[in-house]
Amino acid sequence: MRMLSKRQVKELVLYSPQHIARLEAAGQFPKRVQLGSNRVGWVEEEVLSWLQRRIDARDQQH
Repeated sequence: MRMLSKRQVKELVLYSPQHIARLEAAGQFPKRVQLGSNRVGWVEEEVLSWLQRRIDARDQQH
């Protein structure tokens, strides 16, 4: 299992950290994992699945 940093998630989904946090709070983005007192990460597979669902939704509209 691979964990992604805040920077990696930002680069992957092209959203600001603030927007990612808003989506998380609304239950619309994978939740972060507290790795240490000052460190969080996201499960890569969950973020990639989220992205795939967005692509699938786009493709169903056509």
